Amino acid sequence: MLFPIMTSTRTLISLNGLWNFQMDKGIGFNEKWFETGLKNPIRMPVPASYNDIYEGAEFRDHVGWVWYEREVVIPSSFLGQRMLLRFGSVTHEAKIYVNGELLKEHMGGFTPIEVELEGHVHGGSNRVTVAVNNVLDYTTLPVASYREEQMDGLGNIKINTPNFDFFNYAGIQRPVYLWIMPNTYVQDITITPSIIGANGLIAYTVETKGVADVKISVCDEDGVEVAKGTNDTGEVVIENVHLWQPLKSYLYHFVVELYQSGQLVDRYEEPFGVRSVEVANGEFLINGKPFYFKGFGKHEDFPLHGRGFDEVVNVKDISLMKWMGANSFRTSHYPYSEEMMRLADREGLVAIDEVAAVGLHLNFGSLVFGDGKKHDTWGELQTKHAHEQAIQELIQRDKNHACVVMWSIANEPASEEEGAYEYFAPLVELTKELDTQKRPVTIVTHMFATADRCKVADLIDVLAFNMYYGWYEFGGQLELAKVRFRAVLDAWTKRLPNKPMMLTEFGADTVAGLHDVTDTMFTEEYQVANLKASHEVIDETPNFVGEQVWNFADFYTSQGVMRVQGNKKGIFTRDRKPKLSAHYLRQRWSNTHL
Repeated sequence: MLFPIMTSTRTLISLNGLWNFQMDKGIGFNEKWFETGLKNPIRMPVPASYNDIYEGAEFRDHVGWVWYEREVVIPSSFLGQRMLLRFGSVTHEAKIYVNGELLKEHMGGFTPIEVELEGHVHGGSNRVTVAVNNVLDYTTLPVASYREEQMDGLGNIKINTPNFDFFNYAGIQRPVYLWIMPNTYVQDITITPSIIGANGLIAYTVETKGVADVKISVCDEDGVEVAKGTNDTGEVVIENVHLWQPLKSYLYHFVVELYQSGQLVDRYEEPFGVRSVEVANGEFLINGKPFYFKGFGKHEDFPLHGRGFDEVVNVKDISLMKWMGANSFRTSHYPYSEEMMRLADREGLVAIDEVAAVGLHLNFGSLVFGDGKKHDTWGELQTKHAHEQAIQELIQRDKNHACVVMWSIANEPASEEEGAYEYFAPLVELTKELDTQKRPVTIVTHMFATADRCKVADLIDVLAFNMYYGWYEFGGQLELAKVRFRAVLDAWTKRLPNKPMMLTEFGADTVAGLHDVTDTMFTEEYQVANLKASHEVIDETPNFVGEQVWNFADFYTSQGVMRVQGNKKGIFTRDRKPKLSAHYLRQRWSNTHL
């Protein structure tokens, strides 16, 4: 899937801005709002999450459908060309209408949606209507429980309880464009780089629509052509190649031009980096050199616009990561915006790219918080179709990104329960089959899926652990926590002595400004002490290839007795002010031995 850009043959028009918006109390489809238009709309910015824009629980806690609407003027000169309506994402279910006609339905809130407009629009004003549903259940990714109850005095109540620890922000959360291009066009590009000596070997496939002669060229960062070809599939060599390296990026441009009778009809440019990724002998290798992940799990989360796309926040977050000496992040727990991945390419940040497969553990609440109903997770969940679709759409979107060095196909599933291996084995195989670059694949596991219990460890290339010793277990008792943590990692080393392992989550909730002479839980001093204790253990563990702290910044969650206005495990506050731990990590990560 190609990222929307303007070229000499393509026109890109932003449809971001204020849209009409209306909450639906269950009557929108019956009254055919998609045909009649919204009768009592308010203004809603796009892109943004709708939950925090207006005051009141009606917006914050809404469950079900909402509607967006705007007029789009189509110049007559565009008619007869290919026109796409393109959404960066709509969370979680979308029904897209143009002039009252349903043109597209999509499930999955974190990957793009493209709507073909040919034959459905006319010159002048056209009405675009988007119905958006935020309901999640046992068939969706992420996973939540959903039920409806009749309650005295309130009527039918919808209860949608997330099985994950972040807020279920929803809406049109990423940019919307009208993209116009010729009817003969470049449909997709797949780039597979490899390194041979001092040169780069670039295997490529160009998919086109319509009959045309294909010309490809590779240009360096100065715009100088360094390779070229005349086939839609083939290989080219870049002599004395500049490698894309962590924190030292170099991006080439893969230029595709289509010609008919010698005339240029379409042109597209895809940035890419040349680098290799490999797991061997207990190490994670980038360009043949051992790489150590230093960084964070993070969220697309910021005050007011929630998970809504914000280029300012993206640039600031990467700037802060670099300030700290970090070199990586995980897109926990869903694919981030395409713009963020392109920025990571440019800035040299390494990314573990994760699908929205979080909440695939129906017993986790009872494991952590006490007794509860015993579930057969892999017998009750019906997420197989959604999971396959999520993997396919993620790889289709992100396959050419140099920053992506590993795919994560789930976060904290019930990997210790019977049925986990059978569920994940075909998904791991699918991921490897779809990715021409053959990047490593991981499944991020939780601290109760120990070496003697985990069913999926043999399937994956890197052991990625979320472990909170000194917080959820042995909270406030760091010496005991270190003993337990060391024993757990020793057991993993004995089970899989040649497999690299890393922490993808560890840390402690910390209230900014809370201090104490003695390190006590929730203080800034305890967060530093907790991190130091974990570092003491992992620094003595063989085959350890990285540490990603949870979390980069405080983020909002559903209400509950475990959270005070959200999760406070951030190294930064939600508005990006550093806690003491930021300075500690900056000192550690600036050390060149890591």
